[in-house]
Amino acid sequence: MTMLLRKILPLALVVGGLVAATPAHASYIVGIGDQNVGIFDQTAFQALHIKRIRYLVPYDWYKDAGQAAEVDGFMTKAHAQGADVLVHFTARRGCFNNSNYSRSKACKAPSVATYTKDFKRFKKQYPWVKTYGAWNEANHESQPTAKNPKLAAQYFLALRKNCKGCKIVALDVLDISNMRSYLTSFQRYAKGKAKIFGLHNYGDVNRKRSSGTRTVLSTVKGEVWLTETGGILTFLPSFKTNAKRQAAATKYMFSLANTYDSRRKGMKSRISRLYDYQYTGAPKGARFDAGLVNFDGTLRKAYSTFKTLAAKAKR
Repeated sequence: MTMLLRKILPLALVVGGLVAATPAHASYIVGIGDQNVGIFDQTAFQALHIKRIRYLVPYDWYKDAGQAAEVDGFMTKAHAQGADVLVHFTARRGCFNNSNYSRSKACKAPSVATYTKDFKRFKKQYPWVKTYGAWNEANHESQPTAKNPKLAAQYFLALRKNCKGCKIVALDVLDISNMRSYLTSFQRYAKGKAKIFGLHNYGDVNRKRSSGTRTVLSTVKGEVWLTETGGILTFLPSFKTNAKRQAAATKYMFSLANTYDSRRKGMKSRISRLYDYQYTGAPKGARFDAGLVNFDGTLRKAYSTFKTLAAKAKR
C-alpha cells in the first residue's frame, strides 16, 4: 500500500492548464490497485469489468503465517476470477513508522541473493503470474532502496533473469524531487534492459498539472505505466474530505493519460497502463483515503466518473 504522498501535496491546490479531451477510445489498459480480497465479490466492482489488478507483496511474505495466508487468499481469488495481477514487491509490513522507514535490522533491504531466492519461491507458488514490479516506489524515503538506485536495478535484473517472458516494471517511482536523478542513475545500472517504468503521479493528478509525468517521459525510453494514481478523497492535513474534488481529480487523471496515450505519435506519448488506487475506501478518520467506494461499499462520486471514463479504455 502506498506510504507516499508525504511530500507531494502542499496545502495549496495548484491548478495547471493541461486539459485533454477524452477520446472515444483510449489504447492504454485500465486496472485497479487494492489489497482487499473482498473486492472480487462486490457487485459494483464487478460492474467495472476490470481484469488488471495491482497487488503489493512483501518480498518475504511467507515468513509470517498470517501474511502468507492473506497473500494466498488474494492471489487464489484473483486467479479464479481470471485477473491479470501485477505483483509488486515491497518492504516488509511493519517497517514504516510515522512516514519514516524503520532502521531496524529486520527492515533493511534484502540482499540480491535473498531477493532472488524469495522471488523464485513466489513464482513456484503462483506460476500463472506473468506481470511483476521489481520494487514498489523505490525512490521514496519509506523504502530501503531510496538512496540506492543501483540496488533497485540489481533487483530488476535478478527478476528479469528469473522470469523469462514476463512483463516487468523495472523501476517504480513517486513523483517527488529526486525522481529524475533516480531514474537516470537506475538506467545506468540497468544496462539498457529496462523496458517498462512505473510512475505514481498523485502530485500531477491532484494538483492538476503534468510536470511529473512529463519528467518521466522525457527521462526514460520505453513504456510508462501509471502503476499507482488516483483522485484523493482525504489527505490530512492538506486535503479535507471532499468527494466532489476527488471526482474532478479522477476525471483529470484520465485527461492526463489521454494526453500521453501510447496510441499517439511521438517519443513522449507512451503511457500504456493506468492503475487507479484504490477501490476500497479507508475507515472513517483515516489520514489518507483514495477509494472509489466507501469502507462499507457504498459508492462515491469518483466511482461513477471512473466507471464512465474507464469504459473508453482497454480493460
